[in-house]
Amino acid sequence: MKNFYSSVIELRQDVGQRFETHPYECGWADEAIFFVELHDPEPGTHVELRVQISADGIRWLDEGTTLETAATTFARVSHFGGFLRLTGSARRTDGATTSATVSVRLALKG
Repeated sequence: MKNFYSSVIELRQDVGQRFETHPYECGWADEAIFFVELHDPEPGTHVELRVQISADGIRWLDEGTTLETAATTFARVSHFGGFLRLTGSARRTDGATTSATVSVRLALKG
C-alpha cells in the first residue's frame, strides 16, 4: 500500500525578485506534485518558478522542471533525492519586476 502526504509549503506568501519556498524533506516518496496558486494577480503579472533538489537541504540544484504561470498550475517531479523546493520570481509581461501572492502545496506519494 502506498503512503500519501500533502503539505502546505507556503501560504499566501509574497513573491518578488527572488523567492524560495521552505525546503521539504521527502526522500521516502516516489513522486511529488507541486500545486501553485496565484491569489488575485494584477493584470500582466506572472510567476516564473524552478524545481530544485538537494541531498542535504542546504546545497540546491535545478531539477529541470520550470513553471511560468499567471494562474493556478502544477508540476510533477520524480527522482528527486532527499529534499524539494521551488525558487523563482514575479515579473510583468513587459519585463518589469513586480510582486505576487502565492500558495504552494506539495503532494507526495510513495
